[in-house]
Amino acid sequence: MQRFYFAFSSRQRFRLCKFIMLLVVAICMQSAIAQQESSSARKTYKKAHSTIANRKSKSHSARASRKRSTSHRASGSRNTRRRHVSARTRARAHQLHHAFVASSQLRPMAQQLMTDRTPQAYAGVLHYARTHSGEASSAAYMALGQAYLTDGKFRESAAAFQQASHVGKALADYADYLGAQADFNQHEYVTAQQRLQNFAERHPDSILIDRATLLLGNIKLSQGDPQAALLQLAKLHGSPLANSTAYLFALGKANQLAGNRSDALKIYTRIYVDYPTSDEAGEVVNQLHQMGETAPFTPTQRTRHADGLYLAGRYGAAAAEYQALAADPSIAGTPEANDMLARAAVATYKQSHHVDISQLNRLPDTNDEAGATRLYLSVEEARDRKDVQQVKALIDQLEQRFPTSRWTAEALFSAGNMALVANDLPSAIQYYSDLAQRFPDSSMASTSQWHAAWLNYRIGDKKTAAQLFDRQIERYPNSSHVAAAIYWRGVVYQEFEKNPAAAAACFQKLHRAFRHYYYAGLADQRLAALGPVVPATLPELARVDEPVVPRLTDEIPEDEIHVERAQLLANAGLNRYIVPEIAASPDSDGWRAYAEAEIYSSDGENWRSLHILKQKIHAYFAMPIASIPRSYWDLLFPQAYWPVLESQSRKQNLDPYLVASLIRQESEFNPGAVSYANAWGLMQLLPRVGSELARKDRVRPYRTSYLLNPNVNIQLGTAYLRQLMDEFNDQPEYALAAYNAGDDRVKTWLANGPYASLPEFVESIPFTQTREYVQAILRNRDIYRHLYGAGEQPVPQTQVHLN
Repeated sequence: MQRFYFAFSSRQRFRLCKFIMLLVVAICMQSAIAQQESSSARKTYKKAHSTIANRKSKSHSARASRKRSTSHRASGSRNTRRRHVSARTRARAHQLHHAFVASSQLRPMAQQLMTDRTPQAYAGVLHYARTHSGEASSAAYMALGQAYLTDGKFRESAAAFQQASHVGKALADYADYLGAQADFNQHEYVTAQQRLQNFAERHPDSILIDRATLLLGNIKLSQGDPQAALLQLAKLHGSPLANSTAYLFALGKANQLAGNRSDALKIYTRIYVDYPTSDEAGEVVNQLHQMGETAPFTPTQRTRHADGLYLAGRYGAAAAEYQALAADPSIAGTPEANDMLARAAVATYKQSHHVDISQLNRLPDTNDEAGATRLYLSVEEARDRKDVQQVKALIDQLEQRFPTSRWTAEALFSAGNMALVANDLPSAIQYYSDLAQRFPDSSMASTSQWHAAWLNYRIGDKKTAAQLFDRQIERYPNSSHVAAAIYWRGVVYQEFEKNPAAAAACFQKLHRAFRHYYYAGLADQRLAALGPVVPATLPELARVDEPVVPRLTDEIPEDEIHVERAQLLANAGLNRYIVPEIAASPDSDGWRAYAEAEIYSSDGENWRSLHILKQKIHAYFAMPIASIPRSYWDLLFPQAYWPVLESQSRKQNLDPYLVASLIRQESEFNPGAVSYANAWGLMQLLPRVGSELARKDRVRPYRTSYLLNPNVNIQLGTAYLRQLMDEFNDQPEYALAAYNAGDDRVKTWLANGPYASLPEFVESIPFTQTREYVQAILRNRDIYRHLYGAGEQPVPQTQVHLN
């Protein structure tokens, strides 16, 4: 050893000694940490994640570096609150937490395996399982078991779950239940039953107890023992699972095999009629054929089944069902058959967005709903051909022959949209006004009423516009257009009627009821310009509800076993069970969404976190920032990839908060997003656009797959946005509209002007998606500035012209 040591130079010996000392210190620190962890109270899960987060994407480093408001909790800690729990529950929570910490490095590999299930992904998780022990190894085997189960490799799945149960106990209930599923699928019924033996007694806090009972029922059915199956299923009566199609199908099968024919038929009929899109609805027909029922459903039941498919957007399946009904001998040649043919033609149109001429020609010209449907489809066919005169003639026929038919309303709405896109504003006003007046309770009435009001404003008829704005507020106070109606009514009061008190009432209502909406920002500017004005009392504004702030907290109870288990499930890639686990906590209403979102955010999956909160806190844009815990806003408006986002924005002379808002709108910060239109990555660039930008920006080498790299995507996306800003004289409203709909369309819309202000241009964008896109990004930019600007005053969303 001494000869080995002196074989090195003095400098090399010094470096070697320094390395050995550092290694010894690291080992001692690791030992001390392990001892401290075993003797002290458990740390919160976010602290456990802090060392892992440093190895994640740059989105995490942004959290540490960004500026926070003084009221915001420190990064890296989770607010918790104490509550009394039993010693057993506390011990169980600690067991789950330690398993979570032990397996934290598994998470990215397990998540990748669930996404790809490639041989390389399997090999990586298997290597982890074999090179770790205890709960870390168990979690890896759980991931392998679930992946094999998904791929239909039931023998391998069962073996993996068995191994998971052998080396760790934290997820023993999941290992037993999922392992039994794998055994059941490979017809190993005895082994499956053994895994589920005394499941509730062995796992009293498991959310899988009811599912295990249902699986036991299915095992008994497969063993040919329907009476035992019925006994198992009876235990689920009154439980949430009793409303599932899986339970109902098993119950129907058990009754069928037990000879309870009428009960089985009732249950199967319920599945077929009430749950038409379920997998079990397709199996029902086979089961009924086994019972000798060749025509088990009445035409009315079959129609309800087809209608359910149609309403669920399963247009192809619905069309096939309608056509089969039309050919049914029991209704052939009747008005009901014509109705089915008409419904089939509409479903086909919804599926392909083009009218099938052969179907249209088969529809008879009758004086019932089938005849109205025929004329409606004829309108759509004429619209495809851009035959304005034919559309008008067909609308006249519909209004005369079918004045109350829903298809008349559909045709008026379609014709109004056609005229709007063509900038034929008088015709659009006529169609929309007719619909709003004839069908005030239609689902299209609110939008039609708004279009009629706005287009009257556009053509200069401010008096009629004001009346229609008032009607919009009175009739549809909770519609998606009411904020716009209040704002533009205020503009008319201010600029044309010279009534500043009424204008102030409108603008203050927007400030209170729509705090962070696009129009609230514009209203604040106008309020400031009005000066000290006492607002008038406008009765119609009282009809508009102001937001009710939900009771939300980011204080998650300590020793909450369902949260701890949900975190461990995420490490094992078992994401589908995260939501039901957290929901099982009896007092989770105020923090459930936050806990779910934090689990994903802690691993850099900002898009999942954002999506959860957007789904579960619907009205957050209407609420003051201070009314919701700051930690929710941080998840709703993430600063993912901030270093590269900020540097590339500055390089392109762009507002980084505008770029962050655009990314939030385009992909919700999902770097792997690929849209139905084949747009890629964070800023949703088309491959053709990405290739052109890469050539100009000298990004080499370059392939389309590089658009899924956040750094490359942001570099090219900001260059593209800069290009559009240059094209449209640095006006974000125009550039954003072009980013969404194309610059040629924006030039066409600009030519349809003039517009008195930028907000007038934005509201006049004929594509709803593009209009809402522009408004959302400008709104979100101000929220980003408010949250992270550290004292900077938000740049106005847009400058309004005040007369």
